[in-house]
Amino acid sequence: MSFEVVWFKRDLRVHDHAPLAKAAAFGPVIPLYIIEPSLLSGADYDPCHWTFAHRSLLALRESLAHLGQPLVVRQGECVDVLKSLHRTHPIVRLWSHEETGNGLTYARDRAVAKWARAENIEWREAPNGGVVRRLKSRDGWSRIWESRMTEAQSTPPALPKTEIEIGHLPAGPELGLVSDHRAMAQPGGETAAQDLLDSFLSGRGHGYHRAMSSPVTAFDGCSRLSPHLAYGTISTRQVVSRLRETISQTEAPGIRRALRAFDARLHWRDHFMQKLEDEPAIEFHNFVRGFDGLRESDHSEERFAAWAEGRTGYPMVDACMRCLHQTGWLNFRMRAMLMSFAAYDLWLHWRPAGLHLARLFVDYEPGIHWSQSQMQSGTTGMNTLRIYSPAKQQQDHDPEFAFIHRWIPELRENSGKYPPPIVDHAEAVKEARGRIAEFRRRRAVREEVQAVTEKHGSRKRAPRYRTGRRKPDQPILFEAEPGFSDAS
Repeated sequence: MSFEVVWFKRDLRVHDHAPLAKAAAFGPVIPLYIIEPSLLSGADYDPCHWTFAHRSLLALRESLAHLGQPLVVRQGECVDVLKSLHRTHPIVRLWSHEETGNGLTYARDRAVAKWARAENIEWREAPNGGVVRRLKSRDGWSRIWESRMTEAQSTPPALPKTEIEIGHLPAGPELGLVSDHRAMAQPGGETAAQDLLDSFLSGRGHGYHRAMSSPVTAFDGCSRLSPHLAYGTISTRQVVSRLRETISQTEAPGIRRALRAFDARLHWRDHFMQKLEDEPAIEFHNFVRGFDGLRESDHSEERFAAWAEGRTGYPMVDACMRCLHQTGWLNFRMRAMLMSFAAYDLWLHWRPAGLHLARLFVDYEPGIHWSQSQMQSGTTGMNTLRIYSPAKQQQDHDPEFAFIHRWIPELRENSGKYPPPIVDHAEAVKEARGRIAEFRRRRAVREEVQAVTEKHGSRKRAPRYRTGRRKPDQPILFEAEPGFSDAS
């Protein structure tokens, strides 16, 4: 007997899962998840990622069991696991969603494709959202995205029970990961994702456009769906469908405005992911290679450590960093401020700073994370420098010091233990502007910026729904609302 193998990656759900539904129409299915040691030891990986994935996998195994065949779990590098499985349970077809992941998953997928060809096994991949594989031009991308969001959703199929050992699903310490200390992080699972969407559409999101900028209001006013979209416990199409259905049934202009703002951010989420899909090297290299040498030789471990540990002497920056250490989540504007402060005030390169944030974000999404890290650091060339004043962000978004005092108790208690500012903001920013301007004046850089803009720039702006002080046609920042990793 031969089998259809459905390889689950960052699509940990049974609803709107086209590979699962299509595979079941061909024959007996083995739903497979592979725990890959190379990913667990990656520079961007953190135990918080496994905590969320583990909870989601437990829920997925239960859902698949109700369909007839529980999730099969194996540990090892993918090609090795597939080889072993193929020897005992011959694979006729391999099914999965396309993945826009980090460099490790990109190399792994190429290795799997090579093995499948050698074994004469057909590997069928389905789009997972609005990101387009092998896109030749950004022209018409928005139309493709809209078309995908309106496609019919597949329903969970019945799965005949297969006589195969399902395997143990280990907790983090069993995998050699240190204990995850983020007790305040969001739980995973398909049901948790649906519950969040329900509560957002029925009330929490009715002031989304006003609540999303402040860390005081964003934790409740944002959708908080970002980790679920990152791990695929809910699909973008599911969210868009429910969202637009709610908008069509809503008569209140203010609520429609809020939900449409969120709709726009779902579009921009895939827009940023498309950049990494089109050019995987931007995880490691500057978008504009003419900026090579801008910061690479100026790394200060002392400044980096102060930023990473939340002790820069700038309360808004430090409160955000300490919050991330405990919760794994932060709203988009504060994420942007953290990266801006690292890039301009401390003159840190985006790669080590981005790796630190990747490990803190439960909702780490490589496709968004790396293009946004570069955008906030000024190395894309096609965006205005986004330099955030920590003092102004505090005045605008935490005027009563509620957020700051929660995460910096030494300020609340006036203990005198809080450090002085590590740099002078005005002086640091002035110097940063000058150094970047010098690079931008170079002819080779200007020409390369034009080419990057042609390849990666948006052809059609998201709908013009005003959100706070942001210009309605200004590209979205780091979303935790769909930028820096989110679609909150």
